[in-house]
Amino acid sequence: MRGAELGGAGRRVALLRVAFLALFTLLAARAAHLTVVATRGEILAIRQLDGVMVLPAMRGQIVDRNGIELALTLHAPSVFVRPRYFDGTETNVAALARALGSETSTLAKRLKKRERFTFVARWVSDTVAARVKSLDLPGVGITLEPRRAYPADELAGSLLGFANIDGQGVRGIEQQEDEWLRGNPIKTSVERDARGKLMTRESIEALAASGGDVALTIDLAMQAEAETALRDAVEKTGAKGGCVVTYDPNTGEILALAEAPGFNPNDFRTVKYNTTRSPAFQDAVEPGSVFKAFLVAAALETGAIGPDQQIDTGDGTLEIPGKTIRDHHPYGVLDPTGVLKFSSNVGAVRIAALLGPEAHHQALVRFGFGRKTGSGFPSESAGLLRAWQDWKPVDHATVAFGQGLGVTAVQLTAAMGVLAGGGKLRTPHLVSARRTAGGEWQPVVYKPAQPVISKDVAARVLLMLESVVSSEGTGRKAALRGVRVAGKTGTAQKLDVKRGAYSNTRYNAWFMGAAPADDPKLVIVAMLDEPKGWAHGGGDVAAPLFARVAAGQLALLGVVTHPEPIPAPPRAKVAPVLLAKSESKPAESAEPVETAPKQTPAQRTAETNAPQKSARNLVVAKQETVEPTSLPSKQTAVSVTEQRTGEPVMMPDFTGETLESVRKMAARNKLNLRISGTGLAIDQRPTPGTIVMGSERKVIVRFSSGGREG
Repeated sequence: MRGAELGGAGRRVALLRVAFLALFTLLAARAAHLTVVATRGEILAIRQLDGVMVLPAMRGQIVDRNGIELALTLHAPSVFVRPRYFDGTETNVAALARALGSETSTLAKRLKKRERFTFVARWVSDTVAARVKSLDLPGVGITLEPRRAYPADELAGSLLGFANIDGQGVRGIEQQEDEWLRGNPIKTSVERDARGKLMTRESIEALAASGGDVALTIDLAMQAEAETALRDAVEKTGAKGGCVVTYDPNTGEILALAEAPGFNPNDFRTVKYNTTRSPAFQDAVEPGSVFKAFLVAAALETGAIGPDQQIDTGDGTLEIPGKTIRDHHPYGVLDPTGVLKFSSNVGAVRIAALLGPEAHHQALVRFGFGRKTGSGFPSESAGLLRAWQDWKPVDHATVAFGQGLGVTAVQLTAAMGVLAGGGKLRTPHLVSARRTAGGEWQPVVYKPAQPVISKDVAARVLLMLESVVSSEGTGRKAALRGVRVAGKTGTAQKLDVKRGAYSNTRYNAWFMGAAPADDPKLVIVAMLDEPKGWAHGGGDVAAPLFARVAAGQLALLGVVTHPEPIPAPPRAKVAPVLLAKSESKPAESAEPVETAPKQTPAQRTAETNAPQKSARNLVVAKQETVEPTSLPSKQTAVSVTEQRTGEPVMMPDFTGETLESVRKMAARNKLNLRISGTGLAIDQRPTPGTIVMGSERKVIVRFSSGGREG
């Protein structure tokens, strides 16, 4: 009996031994599998303790030409949550939401969708960061992220652009130089404690990974001058916006680029993306009569005309197939200087016909139109310049005075720089130098200057453009005291897409100029977009803007001056020298003809009624001197109201006329007239050539009996 019991006990012990041996063997096999064959467990264990954090590199600085910081990178606290370690109870979520200043439901919804590391608030204030830290919630942490800051706020905002929350350049220089500025992200090993907090195990060499710095050609003081003047001009004229570009014609450097409306790149998360663009680089618009300067330069360069060429503008109208070209006053025979001074459309079309469409188009391309400038600015427009083979006669005619094509303000500035810079086209650029983090500045090399016209032709056209800023020119309000100014006005009608025709109420007002004209240091292009009111022409609103900007910026270069508009001198108006209309040819078939000796409108006198000797026996119209009418000495602010119509009218030139003549001209054009003073007309507003209609059909004319005003 006892033996049987002992035998049963022995069997049970044996079974237990077998069972333990089997269990041991199974555990050993599993351990061997995990440690030798499969690494999943090891990896999982390592992940729970170790990891790699990717830190964005410090973005490089952007400075102006004098080293003043325009964009720099700061560290800003951001709050993150690791859901695996975060006890997402309603109490904890509510506490975190209160610390962040957000809604509990919004935060809970965000966390519910995430299983891994996630930011719940980025670039928070130090106060918010301190509140979050005081909660000491497991799985909630704070890390410092690079944040782009722009110390000058709105100043040069559209030019600089911005870097987004992930440190990527999105607009302007930030986008153009993004690869250089961004640097290389930093990867570093980290450990996590039991609460999920990260601890770095390596020292971080931030400088080695930081992005490079960029130096701009912009002068911040000049930029401030331009932006202040532009802002005031926009407010005064009621314009939608505008731009001012300042350029060194000897180097191609853009010294200032002001745009309105602008934006503050520090607030990029709260502004609409389409308001952060740079119209000066990206918007192609019609330039209007400023384009006549390049036409004259091209015609002189090719020999199509000479500097004293006699251009017949007739009675101020020219019929071509599909269009009637009109001047704001009949000028008769003009030389190229007169065509620019009085901004004669008819004269420009005549010159274009002598030049020919192919040569005209080729010249415009050499001036930089119809192609990108090479500045490298992102999304820069090439403008719009159709092939000359596609031009009909009316197209070639309108291109002559800046209609039917599109240019950017920067293209126009560089082209004016050809005239002011010895006949060569230089790449307009914004970046002057780059350097690596902690390195030395290395200048950026651009394409060499390209010859466009000869130095002599450039100087001659620049001298012609000085007549525009004279007592008889359309740019009188661009004048500066003691400084010679060369420039050209332009008033471009905007296309009404819905009507498929040019608008009679919406315009771009232009003035491009160089100062000092005898030794150009600055080229400045000023444009106002849709200025309101009856005085909206380039000579009325853009020329004064140019003068103000030029005076302020020249002062920074040591040239002290101030705007000083030139009043028109009183002069006895005479009938212009006219060639017989029966001999006038349309623009597309115009040929050089021998005409009467050059006589400007101010020089014509009643010397003869005899026919002029010419190859075609053309007849000169009779010239009659109009004597001034005596007026009461106290006559001021007399109004003459005429019937208004909805048809547009081009404002006549009243300067030099008597009161009686002015009244007749105003009545003939159905204008509302206000006069001030006595004697002969010396000034008017709006300027000649401005298109007016409806309630804007009014003109103020000033008279003086003693010549120029003091």
